[in-house]
Amino acid sequence: MTNVLEVKNLSLSFRMYDGAFSRRTVRVISNLNVTAREGEVIAVAGSSGSGKSLLAHAILGILPKNASLDGEMAWFGRPLTANLQKRLRGRELALVPQSVTHLDPLIRVGKQISRDKATVARLFDRYHLEAGVARLFPHELSGGMTRRVMISAALAGEPKLVIADEPTPGLSPHLAEHAMKHFREIADSGAAVMLITHDLSLAIRFADRVAVFYAGTTVETAAAADFADTALLRHPYSKALWAAMPQNGFTPTAGAQPYAGDLPEGCLYAPRCGLRSAECAEAPPSRALRGGEVSCFHAS
Repeated sequence: MTNVLEVKNLSLSFRMYDGAFSRRTVRVISNLNVTAREGEVIAVAGSSGSGKSLLAHAILGILPKNASLDGEMAWFGRPLTANLQKRLRGRELALVPQSVTHLDPLIRVGKQISRDKATVARLFDRYHLEAGVARLFPHELSGGMTRRVMISAALAGEPKLVIADEPTPGLSPHLAEHAMKHFREIADSGAAVMLITHDLSLAIRFADRVAVFYAGTTVETAAAADFADTALLRHPYSKALWAAMPQNGFTPTAGAQPYAGDLPEGCLYAPRCGLRSAECAEAPPSRALRGGEVSCFHAS
């Protein structure tokens, strides 16, 4: 299976003002790893502030000017440079954004998808939108129609990678499942799909793999099927996510994810972890384990 995108040891910091005259650097992502493959849906899961949307912006090359990136990103084995991002963006590299406000309120939706009417007609047919929707303005769309329009806009350039950033909030369970089926179809047609989501229960039904983020780093990458049983998972935080899923009892874990400006040394999950030991004072490296990858000294 071909790797469309590889992100290795990615770190992201922002230069921020601390008072009127001094500045400081805040690290928000550290040693993050994720791979997107042709024909596959990879779900990126984790709580708010874990770096999911920032990863999407880094891949697309749309971070603000005060951002500083380290690490590697590769597109089909080639370095994903700023120039390459610019050429790919909106064509082979597409985003389905989290907010519906990304649609221009003053332009009819058909023109926002493509200037080619045949392309619009093809996409509308695929996503069950009436031809007349092309003449509507964004405020005239229902929530489900808006999501399908945004997916259509992302697919107009026949992308190799679709990044879907929280595509289901605000949708009914029926419409959310319908949207997920669209992303599964995109992957089945040969593209890679990176699904950024809080709805892990829904995502694992359609994804092939799940990358679990915590405080800006990847703690585990596992087959989606591993979330059928906590014993199949490797990292304590992944197990905590499993326990917090509705079908598993909504069991909470004490503590909270650390703020990006005040990250602990060593393992970022250690302050909340019942397995922590002296060696957790060092950041655990990523290693292969039981068909997945995990960053934890105690995973087995």
